[in-house]
Order: sequence, then C-alpha cells, then structure tokens
Amino acid sequence: MRVYIPATVPMLRGLVADREMFPIGGTAFAVTPALREAYASGDDDELAEVAMVEAARASLRLLAAERDDFVGGGDSGGDAESGDIDDAAGAASAGSPVYRRAVIAADVTGTKLRPDLDDAVVKLAGPITYNQIASVHVDLAEAEPQVAKAVDVVDAADLGDTDAEFVLGDAEDHQLAWYAAQELPFLLELL
Repeated sequence: MRVYIPATVPMLRGLVADREMFPIGGTAFAVTPALREAYASGDDDELAEVAMVEAARASLRLLAAERDDFVGGGDSGGDAESGDIDDAAGAASAGSPVYRRAVIAADVTGTKLRPDLDDAVVKLAGPITYNQIASVHVDLAEAEPQVAKAVDVVDAADLGDTDAEFVLGDAEDHQLAWYAAQELPFLLELL
C-alpha cells in the first residue's frame, strides 16, 4: 500500500542518517476504503492527492511541536494575534525548525486502517526503510512565511475558525515539490 507519512526536515535528516524511520505514533495517510466512500467521485490519483494533503497538514502539527521544543515551550502554541508568528519566523532564521512541510511517500505492508481517527488514516506496523521510499515531497523556500503562520492556526482551522482556515489555505496553496529518494541527501544539504 502507498502511504503518505508526515515529516519535518529534522525527521528527513534522521531518515537519511539511520536509513529507516518510525513515523510519530505510527501514523500515515493512504487511499483507504473509507476515503473512497467519502468522495462521490475521484480516481486513485485524485484520492492520493487528498491523502497527501492530509499528511501535509499533519506535518504542520509536527512543526508546531518542533518549534515548541526549540523555544523551550512544551505548551502548545503561538497565538497568531499576539505576534508569535513573527517570533517563530525569527527563530527559524536562528536555527530552529525549518518551516517547510514534508511528506514521505512509501510502499509498505502491514497497515491497519483507522477510520475512527479519519478517513485516510492508517497505522504502520513498523518503521519504514529508505528502500521503501517512493518519493519525498517538501515545500519550496517561498512557502516558509505562510507555513510558519499556518503552524500556529492549524488546530483552530480544524475546529472551524474561518480566519485560521484562510491562513491555513495560504500555506496549502503552495504545492509540495517532488524529489526522488536518491535526491533527498542533496536536498537536505541545501536547506
């Protein structure tokens, strides 16, 4: 099964160094029967894009956790109205999280469907190895300002906050760039 695993740049660096990675909580996204049922139309390619968008949104949550760890937080969350977005962008330039969403597409066996969590969610039975990677998808540099802002509001957007949805939409308007697995070490050198 092709799965889409949310990641961050440090997680990609770990994957290159260790040649394997276990996704946070074993969570990935895929074209599942529940996802097919949720859409009245759409072929497998279109549904795969839906699963990838869900994984990219999950990547925002991973970025929020990295940012909180970097600033010594531990409590989640910047407040988009209090200027934390500017603080987050400034911290990124000082070596904190790289505000780029990342998604690893991999071919795996042994997934468990989790429609109780969301239509596209699957749990992986074990780590993925470098050889299972089909491709890696990462934001380009021009997406970083919008991604930094979206990190602060992703949860509010999921709860229906229209202003947060607008900010999140700005980040999601950026397409993730496609990289072959063998290109990943070179991409990481450039970041």
